[in-house]
Amino acid sequence: MAAPSVPLKGKEIKETAPKGVPPARMASDKSDKVGKEKSKVDETPKMKTDVEKVENIKAEKGKKKKIVKQKEISKKDVAVANGFSLKISPKQSKYIMRIIRGKSPDNAVVRLQDVISEKRVVPMAGLEVGHKKGKGLAGGKFPKNACKAIIEIVKQVKANSIIAGIENSVISIARSDRASAPYRKAGRKAKRTHIHIEIRDRTKSIGKAK
Repeated sequence: MAAPSVPLKGKEIKETAPKGVPPARMASDKSDKVGKEKSKVDETPKMKTDVEKVENIKAEKGKKKKIVKQKEISKKDVAVANGFSLKISPKQSKYIMRIIRGKSPDNAVVRLQDVISEKRVVPMAGLEVGHKKGKGLAGGKFPKNACKAIIEIVKQVKANSIIAGIENSVISIARSDRASAPYRKAGRKAKRTHIHIEIRDRTKSIGKAK
């Protein structure tokens, strides 16, 4: 006689392999599922640690950027400006340099503006030029083009003196030199001039002179 069939419970029904599937394969499938679940659980803390590391690196970079200090501007004793191969007369520029030497940049600009507006002349006693009105004037001219070019250089050297931190600025050196001039039509030479202007502190320059 056949043994009476015993009804299976719910857990036992799930654990039993279906028809045609060997029990070894069922065991391997279970182990694979358990391994995958473990790997997922293990990956989550790794992801958290990686995110924390990236955030820490960003915070360190931000701190380094804040720590960077601004460079201190070093003060200088001299401010210089040059003009090369200017299209002005070297003879006229020589006499203009004489009248601006020893003046402050602002006073020098005002003096040259008076020449452009024909209020005051540039003394040129060494040249054969017409006499002008004024005390002690043997001869003079109104070299407007030269004054306009030199005003630009005076403004430039004034800006350089402000950056250098020079107080009580005065034009200590104002020099003009003849530059190499190109030839024009009919073999004539053009007029070209180099200009060099230096500004120093008035109090320091007086102290050195003493």
